Amino acid sequence: MDQKPPTAVIESAHTKHLKGFPFSDNRDFADADRGFIAALEPCVVKAADGRVVWDNDVYGFLTGDAPTSVHPSLWRQSTLAAKQGLYEVVEGVYQVRGLDLSNVSFIEGDTGVIVIDPLVSTETAAAALGLYRAHRGERAVSAVIYTHSHVDHFGGVLGVTTQADVDAGKVAIIAPEGFIEHAVQENVYAGTAMTRRAAYMYGTVLARGPQGQVGCGLGQTPSNGEVAIIVPTVDIATTGETHTIDGIDIEFQMAPGTEAPAEMHFYFPRYRALCMAENATHNLHNLLTLRGALVRDPHAWSGYLTEAIDKFADRTDVVFASHHWPTWGEERIVEFLSLQRDLYAYLHDQTLRLINQGHTGIEIAETFEMPPALHAAWHTHGYYGSVSHNVKAVYQRYMGWFDGNPARLWQHPPEAIGPRYVAAMGGIDGVVSTAQKAFDAGDFRWAATLLDHAIFTDENHAAARALYADTLEQLAYGAENATWRNFFLAGATELRDGNFGTPTQTTSLSLVSQLTPEQMFDSFAISINGPKAWGLDLAIDITFDDLDANYRLTLRNGVLVYRNATADPTTATATVTVANKLRLLMFATGDTTSPGMELAGDATAMSSLLGVLDKPNPSFNIVTP
Repeated sequence: MDQKPPTAVIESAHTKHLKGFPFSDNRDFADADRGFIAALEPCVVKAADGRVVWDNDVYGFLTGDAPTSVHPSLWRQSTLAAKQGLYEVVEGVYQVRGLDLSNVSFIEGDTGVIVIDPLVSTETAAAALGLYRAHRGERAVSAVIYTHSHVDHFGGVLGVTTQADVDAGKVAIIAPEGFIEHAVQENVYAGTAMTRRAAYMYGTVLARGPQGQVGCGLGQTPSNGEVAIIVPTVDIATTGETHTIDGIDIEFQMAPGTEAPAEMHFYFPRYRALCMAENATHNLHNLLTLRGALVRDPHAWSGYLTEAIDKFADRTDVVFASHHWPTWGEERIVEFLSLQRDLYAYLHDQTLRLINQGHTGIEIAETFEMPPALHAAWHTHGYYGSVSHNVKAVYQRYMGWFDGNPARLWQHPPEAIGPRYVAAMGGIDGVVSTAQKAFDAGDFRWAATLLDHAIFTDENHAAARALYADTLEQLAYGAENATWRNFFLAGATELRDGNFGTPTQTTSLSLVSQLTPEQMFDSFAISINGPKAWGLDLAIDITFDDLDANYRLTLRNGVLVYRNATADPTTATATVTVANKLRLLMFATGDTTSPGMELAGDATAMSSLLGVLDKPNPSFNIVTP
């Protein structure tokens, strides 16, 4: 990979940032180091087969002043986020940070320990629990709490407990209502596309270093070990609901539709400690993550933060979250939560105000400014989310993709519009020449726009590819937002070295096995190749022996419809009996011969269905046609 140094334009911009940002405020460093007990040394975690699934030591370069290839504010954030080890939050409450994208917290009960958010992977969660036990004793896990339905908060559950212990009632699994539905949906329905884009967002394949990946703002990167899930045994449904686990009272606050569709906060009276899940972290979060997800609701988000302040702040000594470091002291807690609340409320309210004045999302994002008090606080800066793409998310939430201009109602896609623009500008060599002038002038955004059209005209044009990669690299060096930096650098990497596909997966057999029959049929339906299925007219009855459940599937007009219905061989094209959900999933992936599946009626019905199921493409192009 032919990386280039930052240009004078980028270096000059960083010099201005050093003067205009509150670098004299070092309270975050004191807070991030407070309560440090011990680090994991070396901070490298391996799978059973020897594969490295986590390496925090690779971020050892994050010391001293920022190099000119990294925005100084992002360098500061990454330096803080890379700190790792076991920390005492207050006596009885401990966190392991820096062993994954997220934190895992340990709440000591009368006899055991409650685990909050067991990271992404079995291996990192086990390492974190081992580090805790090495310094706090061999306490048994009495419960696991999932704060919300994203994989970095449940995927490592088998590293801290077992399905057998949960089934035996030794360990409770506590989660917000709707958790399992949303956890499965997010990783299955559009999981292939999200995971491919996540490789860009997290900079998965990028080299770690001053000219490469320096983190992702919310943490450093996700681990890539075994992902699993255990279904909750306790669903939290109402604010004010209180449960006692291992002698510890826990008071819950529901916060659905915020950072995740199913999310909750909770308070520990014994320790005067408040967990805010992922709704109050030390950065501006996403209202629409760049990897793709449902648009989040900043109005609800800010409302739940207000409710948390009112319910808990006057009896709280420390607030901690599933990312970053805690905040201590009632006055500072109220300030922190209030600014976080104002952050999401301001984005919501002011975007809507400008929408109602006739501005489009891209116009609002270009001129949107945060209030001085929010800009002056480090924890409101856009290291993971950004003001720019969050404003566009608010616009999308209320107004959709169309900005109202009829010329933009039926635009050509990139492969069609690129050649037209290039022809209008006199050919691809002229476009590249114009882009070079823009690059030399430091107008990297315009250069990227021109070169995007050039690549979608001729993806093999060597000069266009080289300059486009150089341009994206400069945009990366200038970005305060870590995920923007990673997207730019990932695009540059693929332009130089080719498509790197999807190097990590968050879907696992454990996760997919939790699909309900309805979710499984939904996953089939979204895989139907409509045109190939136009001529099929099928009615298939499916019986699950383990669930004692029956469904009628119909495939007509390229649409798969399902409903609960008693099997009726007289009207069905075929009837199918499967031992369990897993056997049907095996069939969907092409296993037509293993035992556990019986077919009656038209022997070709299921193969016809299988024949129109498209396999997702985890290596689709992003930066090229």
